[in-house]
Amino acid sequence: MGSIQSEARVERHDAPMQEIREDFTLKNETFTLKNETVENMRPMKVIVVGAGLCGIYAAIRFPERLRNVELVVYEKGEKVGGVWWLNKYPGVACDVPSHSYQYSFAPNPDWSDLYAPGAEIQRYFEGVADRFGAKRFIKTSHKVEHAEWNDADKKWKVKVRNLTTGEVMDDESHVLITARGQLNEIRWPDIPGLDSFRGKIMHSGQWDDTYDFRNKRIGVIGNGSSAIQIIPKLQKIQGANLTCFMRSPTWISPAFGDVSMQSLGLDPLESSFTPEQRAAFASDPSYYLKVRKVFETDGNLIQDSTVLGHEMQLLFQNQFLSNMQAKLSGRADLTSLLIPKFAPGCRRLTPGRGFLESLLEPNVTVVSSPISHITPQGIITKTKTTTTTTTTTATATATASQSDTSIHDLDVIICATGFHVASAPPFPILGRESLPLSQRWSSRPSTYLSVAVDGFPNLFLMFGPNSAIGFGSLTRILEAQGDYVLKLVRKLQREGYASMEPLPERVRDFEEYVDAFFRGTVYMDKCSSWYKSNSSSSADGSGSGSGGGTDRDRDRDRVVGLWPGSTLHALEVLRAPRWEDWKYEWVDDGDGDGGSRKRRKNALAWLGNGRSITQDPECGGDPSWYINPEEVEVPLEGEPERNQRFRNRPWAY
Repeated sequence: MGSIQSEARVERHDAPMQEIREDFTLKNETFTLKNETVENMRPMKVIVVGAGLCGIYAAIRFPERLRNVELVVYEKGEKVGGVWWLNKYPGVACDVPSHSYQYSFAPNPDWSDLYAPGAEIQRYFEGVADRFGAKRFIKTSHKVEHAEWNDADKKWKVKVRNLTTGEVMDDESHVLITARGQLNEIRWPDIPGLDSFRGKIMHSGQWDDTYDFRNKRIGVIGNGSSAIQIIPKLQKIQGANLTCFMRSPTWISPAFGDVSMQSLGLDPLESSFTPEQRAAFASDPSYYLKVRKVFETDGNLIQDSTVLGHEMQLLFQNQFLSNMQAKLSGRADLTSLLIPKFAPGCRRLTPGRGFLESLLEPNVTVVSSPISHITPQGIITKTKTTTTTTTTTATATATASQSDTSIHDLDVIICATGFHVASAPPFPILGRESLPLSQRWSSRPSTYLSVAVDGFPNLFLMFGPNSAIGFGSLTRILEAQGDYVLKLVRKLQREGYASMEPLPERVRDFEEYVDAFFRGTVYMDKCSSWYKSNSSSSADGSGSGSGGGTDRDRDRDRVVGLWPGSTLHALEVLRAPRWEDWKYEWVDDGDGDGGSRKRRKNALAWLGNGRSITQDPECGGDPSWYINPEEVEVPLEGEPERNQRFRNRPWAY
């Protein structure tokens, strides 16, 4: 016997169960039962843009946790790895402890250094992609050039260029995920005459590793994260003479992992790990877990250093000040130029091993004057050089002219000016009514919890605006975003929704929360930073060479790069979606408002035919899966609430 409760009445059906299973036509005037199991794995397609940390994660977790979903990941680079494949400049390295910059499920005990070099990090991501089968879904040298939501089909129409053949192809998907990160759209400095330079010019994000820097006059524009890593390496090259154009002060912090190294009994002054240390990490998983937890815990417990006036913030500032003054001892000119008046953390902190020391070397000249323009021979600054080395060695030719400008003749110019961040992707993304995402974000990149935008159905973001973190584990936040987006896709698939997007009022609520959270933090101090909107700063914290905005502009800045809270806060927020914050459209299956029969849509139609796929032996189901040991969480006898895993926070999701 079977019974279907409708809106109007309960209708009895006396057909044999076998007949019902073979021809599932149980229906009345308002509802037809779907002949699907409760898992309801309708076919879907997902396109992911980018195969860096986020795209690789999606290509691992989606096939693991979803079924009947076609997945393709388009990556414009020749290899996976994202920013670590793109950035190949000398000195490129992780600026946080490597043992925190890795997937939680793929710990690497073999990091060669506390701050692993970029090539090693790229090999790590490449290896993880191989190990977990992600490359099956990744198409490298494929660049997405256009994406538009088609409201009739409820799909994203996507144009993709094969960079090997030049061919442009059309693709479509139910879901579009941008996983391109924040550090891949190169930002060239806006300096007149840049294209006129006759020597070699390159960007830190487009490094030419075939160029011979020996005996060259090298100009470096910027003093953000990439310049801080590049300058010490170039300074050591035979016969090289550097002219470093710096306009913004910046805090150079002690190494972030120093305290952690000390607590582990390791020498913080020796950041390289010996073969014996790495072997110990690899051979003793419990010991290596302890090492990882020390780095993770220390990173998660210094959030108070971002609160203006907090004891920890003042302590950090005094430590950084003492460190910089000691390393620049005797050079009051550099001290006044480089030590900021804003609080540490307002701009991204960089340990900068060897950076300050390199500025004291005789083959380095620091220029703080604003750049006027670039000529075929070099760079023209607006005033005389304010800071030079004490040597008489000829570096870049610097002579004062009658017009109070200085000429710096150069052989090569390095633009260490970072990336465009917290902005729409460089290709058009058109949402409802063909609204460009770039227009939607013209005043600020507004999102719901950093993962979605109203007016752009089924567009989900990984490492988008307000995703980065000042202190703590970035990789764990991005994993949490991937898990969250996966749950969104599963809801679309299982419950028969054609589209979902956040409610506009929830997007406004998140904006309001973000702004309120960052008031009173170091991030709102007066500095030029890629963390903020309306800032002239690039993604590595450097200026473009022509100066920053006014104080009035900065007072209006909003933090658009950072998550409004700690890593642990983000993990809790993203653990379980609030489905009431979204609006939905049904799949038009002929049984709802958009269907031919114009009947009320039953929101529980996804319950299907009363069966689970685990009851079907042909599908490899296990009808008693729920008693398998790996599925059973055994409570603590007597007082289960004392279980350490559950006692400190709720786990009811």
